[in-house]
Amino acid sequence: MSTASLEKSRPTRTHWLITLYAGGGEFCDGYILSIIGVALPLLTADYHLNSFDAGVVGSASLVGMFAGGLVFGYVTDRVGRQKVYLFDIAAFILLSAAQFFVADPWQLTVLRFLMGIAIGADFAIAGTIASEFAPRNSRGPLLVIMVTMWSVGAAVAYVVGWAMLSSGHDDWRWMLASSAIPAVLILLLRFGTPESPRWLLSKGRGQEAEAVLKQMLGPDASLDDLEADTASRTRYGDIFRGAYLRRTVFVSVFWACQLLPIYAITTYEPTILSSFGLADGNDSYLGSVVVQIFFVLGSLSGILVINRGRRTLLLWSFGLSAIPLLGLAALAHPSPAVVIVLFAAFGVACFSSQCLQAIYPSELFPTGVRATANGFATGISRVGAAIGTWGAPVVLDHSTRLAMFLGAVICAIGWGTSYILAPETSGLTLADASAADTDHSRRGRSRARRETSSTTPSPAVKEPS
Repeated sequence: MSTASLEKSRPTRTHWLITLYAGGGEFCDGYILSIIGVALPLLTADYHLNSFDAGVVGSASLVGMFAGGLVFGYVTDRVGRQKVYLFDIAAFILLSAAQFFVADPWQLTVLRFLMGIAIGADFAIAGTIASEFAPRNSRGPLLVIMVTMWSVGAAVAYVVGWAMLSSGHDDWRWMLASSAIPAVLILLLRFGTPESPRWLLSKGRGQEAEAVLKQMLGPDASLDDLEADTASRTRYGDIFRGAYLRRTVFVSVFWACQLLPIYAITTYEPTILSSFGLADGNDSYLGSVVVQIFFVLGSLSGILVINRGRRTLLLWSFGLSAIPLLGLAALAHPSPAVVIVLFAAFGVACFSSQCLQAIYPSELFPTGVRATANGFATGISRVGAAIGTWGAPVVLDHSTRLAMFLGAVICAIGWGTSYILAPETSGLTLADASAADTDHSRRGRSRARRETSSTTPSPAVKEPS
């Protein structure tokens, strides 16, 4: 009888449920961060905000994500994945509802900042817990599904926002508060999710780790292939030492370069489309929905190539993302069809590698600091996102074409950084990928070919209760 192994198992119902529950947090993140794009013009009109003040409200959650990622990634590595996993969603519910009752823009800014802290915590934990349960050969595709939920949440936010538009001046209150509804559902689903066996083993709680694994994979499950990945301690400074410093810089910079144009475009998409003459008034929001659909398709497209090379996917994504933005910057009076096509091309190209925001931090760092690294990269990347969200209305007031050109420049910087620093981790176990002395580019594919033939099906599993 063969021994069941977490790294070599095939995806089971439990794997899918854990991935989808983690993706539910991503859905809420995308919804919360995108619904402000529909609500902000209404809020701006109600309170007569100038471009600077509107940028402050729009970017408050991103600044909060900076703080939340820096703090709660480390907290997650110290106290466990499961506790933070539930806490951040509970915070979504309370803070979402509180937005309905704000009386001044500064109150909304504070609430959006606090929501950003909770989102930063969720970003740190979602990719970490999903990757720690995922089998080696399925880790990439499963995390693609998880990250795609962000794009789905953003698309749904625009649909809901467009549907809620009416003559009432308080429409924006209902829009912002509506994020409490998916958060309640996700909180209920997340109850019963087990603690990560990798984290339990890293804290010396081997019996508990074995119990979780046997619940998932059956009585013959073994911890043997997890031990090498759990031999690290939890110290914040370790992500800045030796080989991990290079990885921390790489993950933080490429993530920031992806997010700066994405958040700037997503947050102000109706305004941008209107400036291109695509549509006026409420119809511009419907145009945003169409563009968001291509963002979702782009995110899903990553599943086709993620196991063929993480580095290759990232380089192609950055390179192809710059082209449609340069086209939008170069054309003085593009037709609506051309605008839609170029934005769709940007969405497919850029979002195809969004999964790497979860995959790379999870694969490049060991269990003891995996959430810490995820959280730090989340925080630093949101500096770029905040700059894009705060600066976008200022640049857009000056020139939409200039804004598109600056987006292309950011994509070029991301490509250059990735060319120099991006490793190849496809086909490696978490232990091998996160080892400080691993030569990722040389060992990834050969190890995958050598071990794929030994992968055996796992017994039926139980879903989280």
